[in-house]
Amino acid sequence: MDNKEATKAVDTLIPTASSSDQSVSASEKMDNKEAAEAIDALSLTASSSNTSLSASQMSVEEKFRIVRSIGEECIQEDELMNLLAKKPQPICYDGFEPSGRMHIAQGVLKALNVNKLTSAGCKVKIWIADWFAQLNNKMGGDLKKIEVVGQYLIEIWKAVGMNLEGDRVEFLWSSKEINSRAHEYWPLVMDIARRNKLPRILRCCQIMGRSEQDELTAAQIFYPCMQCADIFFLKADICQLGMDQRKVNVLAREYCDDIKRKNKPIILSHHMLPGLQEGQEKMSKSDPSSSIYMEDEEAEVNVKIKKAFCPPKVVEKNPCLEYIKYIVLPWFNEFKIERSAENGGDKTYKNFDELASDYESGSLHPADLKPALSKAINKILEPVRDHFKNDQKAKDLMKRVKSFKVTR
Repeated sequence: MDNKEATKAVDTLIPTASSSDQSVSASEKMDNKEAAEAIDALSLTASSSNTSLSASQMSVEEKFRIVRSIGEECIQEDELMNLLAKKPQPICYDGFEPSGRMHIAQGVLKALNVNKLTSAGCKVKIWIADWFAQLNNKMGGDLKKIEVVGQYLIEIWKAVGMNLEGDRVEFLWSSKEINSRAHEYWPLVMDIARRNKLPRILRCCQIMGRSEQDELTAAQIFYPCMQCADIFFLKADICQLGMDQRKVNVLAREYCDDIKRKNKPIILSHHMLPGLQEGQEKMSKSDPSSSIYMEDEEAEVNVKIKKAFCPPKVVEKNPCLEYIKYIVLPWFNEFKIERSAENGGDKTYKNFDELASDYESGSLHPADLKPALSKAINKILEPVRDHFKNDQKAKDLMKRVKSFKVTR
């Protein structure tokens, strides 16, 4: 298809926001105190009946502050501000390959991010990428096993506190959705593939946990073109994925340039939590010691945190401190240290900067930090453990998933 046809095809998939409102610059002054309070009210420990503002009561600046807080990077902030000003319910896209047990980054961080997005008025479409998992040889390419894993992951998000009330969050299975609208999907995939050279597509291999040097199958080379098409297929205004998915999201924006389409998807990339051992840039499902799983028992969590890399007085690339910064503090709005008076006494941290300062100076030691971290994480995971012990469907799913061999 030519540029005009491609733009028209994509525009039918992504309606542009109403232009009746005035555009708003991201640099406009916002009330930081009100916005911060709005974010703090999102703690998952709070009752769903608390008095936090509904999206309809929030200013554009408050919505922007909440949504922007999710991303380590945003491309582009002014586009995000304008979107929130013009569209009452922006569509956010997130997705995952059902590829094995769920670690805490995928479970807790996603729940936190989804709840923030829906609180700001967004609709979140979670793409259960079963076909993609098959293309990437997850679960040995067995689609039935992949489906079981997908159902298990949804059970975890329900248990941990992802707000699934109403229609604000929608789980969509890629195989079902693509088959039902194949006439829309495949021409788009083909056009994206036709407009990009192979080296550009290979640079996106990181999205599959692969590298350009890996020996890839033809299916894996096709994968980035399909994921790029997903963004338009799902009518996404915002791509809310991890930093490891950045390259394919940028590919989607480049595709818009190529077909002369002005309305581009906004990229909101969240931070990737490292593995628990030294030098592990991200958690690995193939290495149980590198991550905490959502249904890990209390004793397992304690052992993993006790053995975790946590050098004294070193903040940078310290996985224990990253867990506190990105999981514990956003969840509870505080981090409590319990210790004897001779070691400094109990202390409660309300922000990460204060904690990092104490840790770097040596006034907070790993021997005091680790037990507090274990206690906080176990408190977060307790409802998940209870759900998988008491709900027969969840129990059966977990048993089956644990029996599957993780394949790469």
